[in-house]
Amino acid sequence: MLSHDVLVIGAGLAGMRAALEARRKGVDVAVLSKVHPVRSHSTQAQGGINAALGEDDSWEKHAFDTVKGSDYLGDQDSIEIFCKEAPGDIIELERMGTVFSRRDDGRIAQRPFGGAAFPRTCYVADITGQVLLHVLHEQLLEAGVRVYEEWFATSLIIEDGACHGALAMEIRSGQLEAFGAKAVIMATGGLGRVYEPSTNSLISTGDGQALAYRAGAALMDTEFVQFHPTALRNGILVTEGARGEGGYLLNSTGGRFMEKYAPKMMELASRDVVSRAEQTEIDEGRGVDGFILLDLRHLGREKILERLPQIHELAMDIAGVDAIDEPIPIRPSMHYVMGGIKTDVNGVTLLPGLYAAGECACVTVHGANRLGGNSLLETVVFGRRAGAAAAEYVSGVAPANVSATVVSRDQEMIKAILDRSDGADSVASIRMEMGQTMNRYVGMFRNEEGLQTVVAKLAELKERYQRVGVQDRGRVFNTSLLFHLELGNMLDLAQAMALAAGHRKESRGAQFRRDFPQRDDENWLKHIVVRYTPEGPSLDYSPVSITRWQPERRVY
Repeated sequence: MLSHDVLVIGAGLAGMRAALEARRKGVDVAVLSKVHPVRSHSTQAQGGINAALGEDDSWEKHAFDTVKGSDYLGDQDSIEIFCKEAPGDIIELERMGTVFSRRDDGRIAQRPFGGAAFPRTCYVADITGQVLLHVLHEQLLEAGVRVYEEWFATSLIIEDGACHGALAMEIRSGQLEAFGAKAVIMATGGLGRVYEPSTNSLISTGDGQALAYRAGAALMDTEFVQFHPTALRNGILVTEGARGEGGYLLNSTGGRFMEKYAPKMMELASRDVVSRAEQTEIDEGRGVDGFILLDLRHLGREKILERLPQIHELAMDIAGVDAIDEPIPIRPSMHYVMGGIKTDVNGVTLLPGLYAAGECACVTVHGANRLGGNSLLETVVFGRRAGAAAAEYVSGVAPANVSATVVSRDQEMIKAILDRSDGADSVASIRMEMGQTMNRYVGMFRNEEGLQTVVAKLAELKERYQRVGVQDRGRVFNTSLLFHLELGNMLDLAQAMALAAGHRKESRGAQFRRDFPQRDDENWLKHIVVRYTPEGPSLDYSPVSITRWQPERRVY
C-alpha cells in the first residue's frame, strides 16, 4: 500500500491548487490523475477568471451579480467569501507567473462577461485555463508534490465511517493499488459526458462525484445543468469572451434577436437566458440550418487575432469559416454542472476525511446558474481553502489501519467485467443512448412526461450495463475497461440528476420546466440533496443561506 497524508484525486486547477496549499502547510501530499496534469479539462477554459479589480468595481458588486446569476439559489455566505478573496488569488496567480493580458497602462485587462455589471473577467487572450494550468503545474513540480499520472480511481477506502484513501488502477499495467491517506480531496471536475453533445472533454465523466456519492457523501443541486450559448457543431466551445469583446448574435433575418429577450444586457445576459433565447429562435424557424450566427466581423482583424486567436483557428478548422470575414455558426451545448458533492466553504463533505473542490463540488456559489468566469475562480479559491483545511485536519489524525483485503473487492468487480461474454450490446451504444436521452429530456427545456421518460430509460440502461462486457480482456492500457467503469459512474449520476429535475416543480436558472414555467420561492427556495442507497437515490433538502440580498425578479 502507498501512503500519504493528503491524497488529491484530480489534477486540474482545483486539484493542483489544493495540493499546493496542503504542501505549503508542511504535510505529505500526492496527486492522482487519470491523465497527465496538463491534459486536465481545465485547459479548455478559454474566456477568463473573475475578480473585482476595477476602479469602480467591488467585491460586493461581484457578489450581487453572482447571487442574481444564481437565481437566488446560491448560498450568500459562501458567495461573499468567494468574491472577497478573489482579488488576492488573482494577484497570487500573477506572481506565480500567469501572463495576463494587459491594458495600455500595464494593469491586468478585464473584459465584460455575461450577467456582470462591470468588466471583471481577467484573461490571457482566449487560452486562460491552459495558461493557469501550466503555471500551477510548474508550482507543483517546484514544491515537490508526488504526482501519480494515468491512474484511475475505482473506489474510496472507508474505515470506521471515515475516508482513509482510495483504490486506483494503474492504467499502464492494469494493477490495483491501495492509496492510504488521512484525508482525500476530490477534484475530478465535471460530468459533461453524461450528455451528448457536450463542450466537455472525453475525460469529464464524473468519476469523483460518483465515488463520493457511493461512499456516503451527498450530492446537491444536481438538477441544474448549464448549456453554453456558443458551441460549434461538434460541441467545441466558443468562449463567452467572443461576446465580451463585442460579438453579436444574429438570426436568419440578420437581426440581433437578444433585444427581445434581454433588452438591457443583450448578448451579455446570463448564460441560461441566452441559450434558451437561441434555442427558441432555432425552434421557431429563425435559425440558419439549425444554428445561430456569431458575428465578429465588426471587431476587425487586429482585435480578433489579438484577443480571440484560438476561436479564429477553431472556426477555420471545424466550421470552415474565417471569422474575420464571415459569421460563425453556433448553437447551445451542455457545458457545466452547478451541482456536485455537497461541501462547506472549506471543502468539508458529510463524510469525515473527504474534501472536494472545483466543478465536482457544490459549495454552493453558483446556485441554479453559473456566471462565466466564476468557474476558474471557484477552482482557485476553494481549491486553496480545501487544501488548507485538509492539511489542518490530518495533523490530528492517526494513520488508518486499512484492511489488507480492501483491494479484493475491486479486483473481483473488474474480473467480473472482463469475464463477461461479449454480446451484441456495448458500452458505446449504452453511453450514446444515455447522452442523447439526457440531452433531449434533461436539457434546456423540460417537462414531467420527458423527465419520467428519462428516469425509465436510465433504469433500462443501468440494467443493460450490468450485463455488458468488453472486447479487450487484457490489463495493459485497457481503455475498453476504463470506458466501462466511467459509464457506471455516469449512469449513477444521470439518475440522480434526472430524479432531482423531476422533483423540482418550478423553473429557476438553468432548469426551465414548460409545465412549471415560473420561479416558486415559497416552495422551492431550497437545495435538493441526493444520497445514495442500494434501492436508489434518496432526496432531501438543505436551506439557502441569505445574508443581505433578498430574492427579486431576475431580469437582464
